[in-house]
Amino acid sequence: MHAMSPTEIFLLAMLLIFSAPYAVWRLGRTDYWAPLVVVQIIGGILLGPGVLGALFPGYYAFVFSPQTIGSLNGIAWWSVMMFVWIAGIELDLGEAWRQRRETTVTASCALLVPLVTGSLAALLMLRFPGWRGPQGATWQVVLGIGMACAVTALPILILLMEKLEILRQPLGQRVLRYASLDDVAIWGVLAIILLDWERVGRQAGFFIGFTIATLLIRRLMPRIPERDRWYVSLVWLAACGFAGDWAGLHFMVGAFLSGVVLDARWFDQERMDQFRHTILLAVMPVYFLSTGLKTQWDVGGTTVFAGAALLLVASVTGKLAGIGLAGRILGWKKGDALTIGWLLQTKALIMIIFVNILLDKQIITNETFTALLLMALASTMLTVPMVAPRLRRAERIGQR
Repeated sequence: MHAMSPTEIFLLAMLLIFSAPYAVWRLGRTDYWAPLVVVQIIGGILLGPGVLGALFPGYYAFVFSPQTIGSLNGIAWWSVMMFVWIAGIELDLGEAWRQRRETTVTASCALLVPLVTGSLAALLMLRFPGWRGPQGATWQVVLGIGMACAVTALPILILLMEKLEILRQPLGQRVLRYASLDDVAIWGVLAIILLDWERVGRQAGFFIGFTIATLLIRRLMPRIPERDRWYVSLVWLAACGFAGDWAGLHFMVGAFLSGVVLDARWFDQERMDQFRHTILLAVMPVYFLSTGLKTQWDVGGTTVFAGAALLLVASVTGKLAGIGLAGRILGWKKGDALTIGWLLQTKALIMIIFVNILLDKQIITNETFTALLLMALASTMLTVPMVAPRLRRAERIGQR
């Protein structure tokens, strides 16, 4: 019998990654309530050690060997960095500064209110055993769960807004501004939870160095041909991702910031669109699946599902209440707060990464991780069904 080479095993894994979720999504026609990205994340979880690895350990160990997973992780990291980098470029930084009061007030309310509701849910859960990890202090578990309820998944949000055709509209740019501030905040909170004061110092050093480097890159880019800007930008992306991860801010924060400080007018818009769609088609599925493959969870019966339901209520109501508060303070027109709130409560990838770290540090248990994971998937699946009808209604009203 022919023994498969590492290359053949890797390509077998790629075949599963691209074919299985797509077949479920297309044949099951799940796009409205479960976009392809959600199906890909769920597929990664089912193909991971918690399901496939438990049912067929030999097959799982053969296909998803450490060497294969290492290769997949490399593709995944670079793909999501490029995707978030493009999102940063498309964010109008000048408009963000002009609207700084609105952006700051909204981002603060969108983060703090669900942080409070999530923390209250965590305190309720901690009255019962099985939620606190062996290395987790009460304040670490409460703050970690609260922050998991407050976070918005920027890469998923961008995908969903593109699907809803609002990414480049004023509404989409507003949402992108609010979410980007909160995404930066989560990694700072994580450093505090982990009591990694060395990283807090590194973060200060990162922002100082990043500011100086930004001044230099902004002087360089207009002086070189457009075709060279793409290559130089990728060098800049890699450098910022490395520096952000070294500082403890996570490489995706560095990637997003590397794009934010570049001007969209330096790049041909049509080429930018083609580049983004190529990334979505060719490499982002690896990131979605590889994230699921890293999950380790054991379903602990009805208690875990009850915990997930509690966290979903705390997360969604907290986010909607926070955005509603911001809308009242800023005098938004009727309906905006609910639409923006439902968009910003999107979870999935960023939250899964966040709670994976808490699980690795034994601050939370497998049961807590499972409840948070289920909450994140349910939260993400709610977004399009709740937002799409509101956008259609607003469009009909506008046409009148």
